[in-house]
Amino acid sequence: MTLFLAPFISKYTTAPFSKISLSDYQPAFEKTIEIARNEINAIAINSEAPTFENTIEALDFAGAALDRLSSIFFNLNSAETCDEMQKIAQEVSPLLTEFSNDIALNEDIFKRIKTVYDQKDSFDLTTEQATLLDKKFKGFSRNGALLNEADKVKLREIDTELAKLKLTYGENTLAETNNFELHITNEADLKGLPAGAKEMASSLAKSKKLEGWIFTLDFPSYLPFVTYVDNRELRKEIAIAAGKKSFQDNEFDNKENIKRIVELRHKRANLLGYESHSHFVLEERMAQNPNNVQSFLNDLLEKAKPAAEKEFAQLTAFAKELDGIDQLEKWDGAYYSEKLKQKLFSLDDEVLKPYFKLENVLNGAFTIAEKLFGITFREVFDIDKYHEDVQTFEVLSPSSRGSHELVAILYSDFFPRKGKRNGAWMTSFKPQYIKDGINERPHVSIVCNFTPPTETKPSLLTFNEVTTLFHEFGHALHGMLANTTYPSLSGTSVYWDFVELPSQVMENWCYEPEALALFAKHFETGEIIPQQYVEKIKESASFLEGMATLRQLSFGILDMTYHAKSQTIDDVKAYEKQAMEGTSLYPDVAENCMSTSFSHIFQGGYSSGYYSYKWAEVLDADAFAYFLEKGIFNTEVATKFKDNVLSKGGTELPMELYKKFRGQEPKVEALLKRAGLV
Repeated sequence: MTLFLAPFISKYTTAPFSKISLSDYQPAFEKTIEIARNEINAIAINSEAPTFENTIEALDFAGAALDRLSSIFFNLNSAETCDEMQKIAQEVSPLLTEFSNDIALNEDIFKRIKTVYDQKDSFDLTTEQATLLDKKFKGFSRNGALLNEADKVKLREIDTELAKLKLTYGENTLAETNNFELHITNEADLKGLPAGAKEMASSLAKSKKLEGWIFTLDFPSYLPFVTYVDNRELRKEIAIAAGKKSFQDNEFDNKENIKRIVELRHKRANLLGYESHSHFVLEERMAQNPNNVQSFLNDLLEKAKPAAEKEFAQLTAFAKELDGIDQLEKWDGAYYSEKLKQKLFSLDDEVLKPYFKLENVLNGAFTIAEKLFGITFREVFDIDKYHEDVQTFEVLSPSSRGSHELVAILYSDFFPRKGKRNGAWMTSFKPQYIKDGINERPHVSIVCNFTPPTETKPSLLTFNEVTTLFHEFGHALHGMLANTTYPSLSGTSVYWDFVELPSQVMENWCYEPEALALFAKHFETGEIIPQQYVEKIKESASFLEGMATLRQLSFGILDMTYHAKSQTIDDVKAYEKQAMEGTSLYPDVAENCMSTSFSHIFQGGYSSGYYSYKWAEVLDADAFAYFLEKGIFNTEVATKFKDNVLSKGGTELPMELYKKFRGQEPKVEALLKRAGLV
C-alpha cells in the first residue's frame, strides 16, 4: 500500500505493476482518500485571503496520489480485470463518489472559489488560469455547491447510486460477452471464412481442449464470422447473440439499470436547475444545448438518408441477384456489403491484410508522427507492464542541447483476452503538468482488440483495424504532446465534442498513397502495397457511407432521446424502437436490444455526447482539407495543429483553438464531400 503514498521508485516514475497486489488497492484507496481530504481541508481552513494560487491552483494539484491510484486501478479494471477486481471496484466506487461529493459540497472551499471568481478582473490571470478558474467555479456550482442542505443530501444519494449502477451495467455487458461461445465441429459450416480467422478459432478451441473451432462475441472473432461465413443460419445465431447482450431476463439483464440510470440523471439535472440531463451536459460542450445537437443530427440525417436508402436498395438487389434473398436482415449486412465491395472495387480485406502487419502499421503511425511533429518512438524493455502482451515505448524529441528529451511513455496493448473489455480506447496512467518548474511528462496507453498472431502468421489487420489503430494513436498524440500547467486542463481534458478531432483526423493518413508507402508492406515479400489497391482503398472510402452515417446518427438520436427530456420508460425495447424509427433500414429483431449493451452512454462518458463523433468528423474533414491543400506532411500546418490543438488541452475554448489553427470556423461541406453525400 505504501507504494501509492509517494512517487514510484521506478524509471520515469512509471507504475510498478508487478509489485501491486489486488489486496493493496482497498487500503490504498482509503489512505489516499484520507490524504486528499487533508489537502483539501488545508485549503478550506487557510487563514490567508483567497487568491488564485492558494485556492484554485492548490485545488488542481490536490489529491495527486489518489488520482494516480484511480487511473491505475480503473484502467486495469478495463484491460486486465477479474472477479476480485470487480468486487473491489464495487466497494471503492461509493467511497470515491462520497469523497468527490464531500469536495463539491464543501461550503468553505466554494466560498473561497467564489471569492476569487467574483474578483477575477482584479487578478492578472493568463488565459489558462482564467479557464481553470471558470472550470473550478462551474465544477462546484454544477455539482450542487449552490444547493440547500436537504438537496445536497439528495444529490449525494443520487451520485452514489449512479456510480454503482454504471459499474453493474458494464460488468453485466462484459459477463454476457464472455458467456457466449459458438462451437463448430463441421468445417463445411465455415465455408467462406478466411484462413486466419479459422486458425484463430481453432487455437481458441485447442486452448479449451475442444475439437473444431470456437467463435466469441469479441470483435476480432465476431466480425470475420458475420462478414465472410456463407452459412446464413450461423451468421444469424451469432448476430442475435451479440444483439441480445444483457437483454435476456437473466442475472445480467440491464433493462432496469437503464431505466434507473435515465431517471436518476434527469432527477439530478432538475435538482441542479437544468431542464434535462442533456441541458446539463451540453452547457460544457461546443454544441451548447440539445436544440443545437438535434438540429445538427437532423440536418445530417436529411442529407444522408436519401443516400442510405439508395445504398440499401442497391445492397438488397445485389443479395437478391446473388442468393435470391428477398429481405435483407441485420446478419446479412456485413456479408453482402463485403461481397458488393469486392464486386465493385475487387477489394477484399483478405487480399489487403498481408500488407497490414500490426508491427508495420504501428511503425507507420510512429513515422507519420515523426514527419509531422518531430518526435521519435523507441521500444524499451525496462519498464514494468501489467501483461506480457503490452509493449512500452519512450517518446522523444530532439532538445536544443543536441540530446533527446522525454515527451511521454507510451504503452500499447493490442490483443483480446479474458478480463479485457471489447473495443478500443486510449487512456493515461499519469497526466502531464508543470509544477515547481518541472514539466511532468505523461504516461499514455492505447488498448485495442486485434486478431492475435498464430503459429503460422503474424497479427494482420483489416483496413478497418488500421484506421482504428490510427484513431487511438491520434488520441494518444493529444495526451503525449500536452504542454499545459494544470493537470485538469491537460491532454484530452477537453470538451467531449472536441476530443475526437485529433483521433479522427489521424485516420485520414490511412487513405493517402504517400503515407501508405511508409508502412503498407507485404509481411512475407516486403512489397509495398500496389498502387491499384491504394486507388481502390480511396475509391471505396465512401462505399455505403450513407448507411454508415445513418447508423451513427441513429446512436446519437437514441442517446438524445434518453437524455434530452423527461420521460417514463415502461419498455426499454419499445422505447428504443420508436427513437430509432426514422433511421432504421433493416427489419427489427425481436430478441435484440441495442440499449442494454450501449456502454458508451450508460457506462462511459458519452451520455448526451454520442453526437460528438459526427460533430468531430466535420472538424476533422475541414482540418484535413487544410493538410491536403498544403501537403499531407507539411510541417507548417502540422506545427499549427500541434501548437494550437494537440498541446493546448482544454486551456481555451475549443472553437478559439480551432480558429487559431485553421484561420476559420469549420465547414460541413468538407465532410459531405469526403463522404460522397454531395
